Amino acid sequence: MNEYNIPDNALITVAGTVGVGKSTLTSVLAERLNFKTSLEKVDHNPYLEKFYHDFERWSFHLQIYFLAERFKEQKAIFEAGGGYVQDRSIYEDTGIFAKMHADKGTMSVTDYETYTSLFEAMVMTPYFPHPDVLVYLEGSLPSILSRIELRGRQMEIETERSYWEQMHGRYSTWINEFTGCPVLRLNIDQYDVHDPASVDFILHEVGKAIQLSRSKNLSQVEQA
Repeated sequence: MNEYNIPDNALITVAGTVGVGKSTLTSVLAERLNFKTSLEKVDHNPYLEKFYHDFERWSFHLQIYFLAERFKEQKAIFEAGGGYVQDRSIYEDTGIFAKMHADKGTMSVTDYETYTSLFEAMVMTPYFPHPDVLVYLEGSLPSILSRIELRGRQMEIETERSYWEQMHGRYSTWINEFTGCPVLRLNIDQYDVHDPASVDFILHEVGKAIQLSRSKNLSQVEQA
């Protein structure tokens, strides 16, 4: 345990749409806690660039790839005994990305049913190690688009604004309905990841969320 009341074996997952600063916050929190990082691997993804050029052709392949990679990473974190900050959650894949492409027709009904079946078999079980807290980063669409532009990934910059608008709306809906683990919501315009005091505040809030959740779980066990 540390000054923030965050257990040494905790798993903190950072979630949010493209461009909100998940990777940066993940690295900063991990460094402060002396935790390991689990970063989203995009540079060696064999489908990502193809996907941005042809959603219908590659959406199913991309989602299956992400599901397998995230599941393997979650298993490795659990086997290592925790102490990780994780960039992006496995829940976003099915709740936002796969569902969006199924709704838009850029993933077939059969492919979506196959993907959903795999997700439920792998993740929606009592054996899957869920995060202790999900830190959800949110912000206005203009702020997020500005960050995407600054990051400079050409395949993201060339993507139509309407795609990011839909993604922004779907994330808002998803987080309001999410119940997989405790959630700490942070507005990207109300903290500075480079300010130690700002990071201290975030970590104290993370600790509060984890302790509250563990207290509730202990109470439920004692009442059973």
